[in-house]
Amino acid sequence: MLELSNGVNVEIMTADFKSVRGYTAVALLLDEVAFWSSENANPAAEIIRALTPTMATVPGAVLLCASSPYARRGVLYDAFREHFGRDGDDILFWKSATRTMNPSVPESFIAAETAKDPASAAAEYGAEFRGDVETFTSRETIQACTPQGRIELPPVAGVRYCGFVDPSGGSSDSMTLAIAHRDEWSGKAALDAIREIKPKFSPDAVVEEFAALLKSYGVTQVYGDRYGGEWPRERFRYHGIAYRPADKTKSEIYLALLPMLNSQTAELLDVRRLEDQLVGLERRTSRGGKDSIDHAPGGHDDVANAAAGALVMAAGAESRQINWSAAAGNASYSTSTGKRLFQHGNYVSDGTNLTKLPEPPPPPADLSYVWDEIKKAWVKPWVDPNSR
Repeated sequence: MLELSNGVNVEIMTADFKSVRGYTAVALLLDEVAFWSSENANPAAEIIRALTPTMATVPGAVLLCASSPYARRGVLYDAFREHFGRDGDDILFWKSATRTMNPSVPESFIAAETAKDPASAAAEYGAEFRGDVETFTSRETIQACTPQGRIELPPVAGVRYCGFVDPSGGSSDSMTLAIAHRDEWSGKAALDAIREIKPKFSPDAVVEEFAALLKSYGVTQVYGDRYGGEWPRERFRYHGIAYRPADKTKSEIYLALLPMLNSQTAELLDVRRLEDQLVGLERRTSRGGKDSIDHAPGGHDDVANAAAGALVMAAGAESRQINWSAAAGNASYSTSTGKRLFQHGNYVSDGTNLTKLPEPPPPPADLSYVWDEIKKAWVKPWVDPNSR
């Protein structure tokens, strides 16, 4: 902090909407605001809302936002749409290319950068918002696929689970694991568990922990990317789990997940970090027309990558086969269709259609001792009295 003789302090602070409160500000400068995330724990809009009251008692106080443009979203792009070129507007939006603001930058330098990546150079040196970077999906879409309050699902005997891991060396990125299954009744792919170990950590200790969780769900092989060559294969194999490189790239996995999210055929977990990372993904289109999905500059997608991989794997997995012949002892007849019905656990089939019987609501904690008896009474085979 720099203390001036007139009693004004010049201070550099982190972009945190909680820590910036309580000050009285004469001038505020938000640097590279176009790259401030709109989706993490400190969204740019919330930081600006927290800063605005600090100028309320200072006549002529100013809020300055300086940045190269980036994607067509966020507080800078919103300000551009609302205030640029508006005569008489209280907010001045200045948009100018690098050579206009600083003629000492050689034209040859900008031309060389443009030849390398026209879209990036147009934003960096031409002050143009990028049209090749779009959001992957919206927060509303993610929330529509998230059962409220569902943090994790326990393993269920007989259900086939899929695991996907995003490995890490333990020094910079998180190492993550996700487990999912395909619900036979609804056809949806449902996320069951997520684990994230943040750096720094021992990779081998994390593999051991992940292997134990996979085994608890009956998973004997896990999929992941080709990070680390033979290392993840060897360490997972040592702990009794086969590691298989995924056939799809990360972008292909995200692109396969998108229609599942839009159609709500994927069920997520109510984990804020997962939601933030999915919403923070960006969709870029190359000059060849190929789409790629990745996190924004400075962002992370370790949790989202593992979750997407597990859900896509589960959606493509063959559903568990029920041996209906073994359930013949529970056969009965439907009075409406005349078809013979077979029951296996909570599932009923007439040989063509498969129906899952609903479960009763969980009892209060003090009645938990009768839960098993309630379930038995609820799912016992129905018998047509006319067939006796």
